[in-house]
This record gives sequence, C-alpha cells and structure tokens, in this order.
Amino acid sequence: MDSSAPLNRTALHAAHGLAGGKLAPFGGYDMPVQYPLGVLGEHRWTREHAGLFDVSHMGPSFLRLKGPTGDAHADHRAVAALVEPLVCGDIAGLKPGQNRYTLLLNPDGGIADDLMIGRPIEPEGQGSLYIVVNAGTKDADFARIAAAAGEHATLERADEGGLLALQGPEAAAVAVGLFPGVQDLGFMALKTFDYEGATAVVSRSGYTGEDGFEILVPQAAALKLWDALLADDRVRPIGLGARDSLRLEAGLPLYGHDLDDTVSPLEADLGFAVSKKRRERGDIPGAARIEAEAVGGLSRVRVGLRVLTGAPAREGSQIADGGRVIGRVTSGGFGPTLAAPIALGFVPPQYRAPGTALQVVVRGRALPAEVVATPFVPHRYVRKPIPAKS
Repeated sequence: MDSSAPLNRTALHAAHGLAGGKLAPFGGYDMPVQYPLGVLGEHRWTREHAGLFDVSHMGPSFLRLKGPTGDAHADHRAVAALVEPLVCGDIAGLKPGQNRYTLLLNPDGGIADDLMIGRPIEPEGQGSLYIVVNAGTKDADFARIAAAAGEHATLERADEGGLLALQGPEAAAVAVGLFPGVQDLGFMALKTFDYEGATAVVSRSGYTGEDGFEILVPQAAALKLWDALLADDRVRPIGLGARDSLRLEAGLPLYGHDLDDTVSPLEADLGFAVSKKRRERGDIPGAARIEAEAVGGLSRVRVGLRVLTGAPAREGSQIADGGRVIGRVTSGGFGPTLAAPIALGFVPPQYRAPGTALQVVVRGRALPAEVVATPFVPHRYVRKPIPAKS
C-alpha cells in the first residue's frame, strides 16, 4: 500500500469515534484498533459474550454470470469454471447456501490471498458467487477475477457497504432478534435476509474461532445495523487488536504475515483447502510444486509454538534449535485465554511434531519454546447440515 495515500474510511467510521475507538491505519483504511474496554477486555468479552467488529475494509463482491440459462446446476458450474483456475478449492462442488475458504494462488503455487467463496442458496442467485477477499490485496484480487471472468460474467464490488462480524458464544442469540431463522444456519452456510427493507447477506463464519456471523448490508443500512446490534447488552464493539489475538489463539493465519506469495498451501498447513480431486487432476495453479510437496518435498511448514518462559516472541523473531537458527516467527503475542505467550512460525518439517523442544530469540535472549498443536484454543463453530433450497 502507498503510505502517502490518504486513508479510506468505512461506512462506520464516524461510529467508531463516537464509541471512543482508537484509530490507526490498516489495509489502507483508518480502522479501530481498540475501544475503552481495551484489547484484553475486548478479547475476553468476545470469548464470553458477543463482540461486534467492523470488517468493512475487506473486499466483498459478487461474480454474476451474464445471460444465465435458468438451469441452476449448469449456471453454477459455468460461473465456478471462471474462478477455479485461480484457486485451489472445489468451487463447482459447492452446494446452494455453502461458503468455502480457499486460496488464490500464483502460477508457482504461492498464496496471493486467502478468501471466501460462497454459492447463494436462493434460486435467483444461481450463476453467481459471493466472494470476500482481504483488504490489502483486494484491488489486485478483483482485477484477476474480473480478467478471468472476461465477457462471461460481471464482478460487482460491494466494499462500499457495511460488513459486520458478530462473534462469540452469544452471537446467535443476539442475531436471531434481527434475522429470524439465522440460528438454523450451520458453520460456513450463507443466506440472504431482509433487514429494514435492504438485503443482508449473512454467513455463519468469522476469524476468531468462535461461533458467529459476517453480515453484509448496503452502506445506507450499515450504521442502523451497527446501532441495533450494540443496543443489546450482550454486545460490545471490538477493535482489530483483539481480533488479532483471537485469531492467533484460534491458530488462523493472517495474510501478509503468515501467508504470502512465496508460501504454498501445504507449507502453510492449509492442505484442507486444496481440493483432492482437483489436485489429482493437476488443474490447480502451481500443481507440480504442490504435488512434489505432498510426496515429501516440503522444506518448511507452519507450526504453533508456546513460549514457556519470558516475553512473547513477535513477528520476525528467530526460531532456533540448540543455538542454530532454523526458522522465524510470523505471528506472535500473548494469548489471554491461555495466559501464556504463543506464536506461529515456519520450521523444517522434521520439527513439526507437537512436543518438539525449540527456542525463540527475543531481544537477544534464547527462550525455551515447544511446538504445540493448533488451534491453541479449541474452535467453537456450530456445525449443522447445509440448509435445503428455500
């Protein structure tokens, strides 16, 4: 991002100031890092109740097939065929109302972005995809998707609207008051709802490890929805500081830190996002590299680390084995739920087993650390069958 360029503002920017939010640049936007409750309090509130995040800086969009035939199956396969050459997921296999985490890859198999792609459940939505990319990469991502769509589909950006994430164990009980029936959605399911005469796209997903929803509404409805959710005593506004500590405890990678265009899906320990049948067909970007890594060609892999004593190991800290540097930390901090420092980083695959003793170098001191399984804090997603067509 151009650091000299003026910062963008989301549709909820004024609301953050009124709520006492501390703002800072993030992904080209002026975003709330924390509120008066503080990062630690906001983290704990989300784990115990329901936290409300403004994630409107992200890149929501709709890819719509031109001239759909009305055959739901054929139209979905046609629009899926436009994006599958860019990603490693099975987009053609999405069921109506299903959302999928996938990776946008470069020709060498490196991760250009991680994103969500969903298939609408509504009959009138067949032949379209709901796509949400990351803020810092969205212009490049949108350009790639639009180029792949060519004259066959139109990419409609929706990043001027409001994208709100309601996360935590009480999120469903709060959301059902505004979106009746939303509790019937399972994890990674999506559906449209009417909100005050506007269309809201609701996905049961998020990036905290907690149950929750991401809700896209038009710009005109964003502030009204924000205020309506905060009117519930179970909800507090949460900044990006707590969002980062929550996603770290959940073991979720952050693009630009744990993921970049040199890291492959298997190096990132995101093999679940690589479609098995597409890998077998060899039709994913960087297929040769990914196949070689799958049969023993990995030189590094992302792992979780628990720092046993001392200060947290931040991004860039060295990871060592007996004084020999073997890797580096890509995300690190204090895990409030665990009351301990935790980190994500890359090491050679022979060090990936949980229980492996290593060291992290913090301010010139080698501190004892141990490889641990992720997530550090168990996910609490609510998994239900994908709902049938409405």
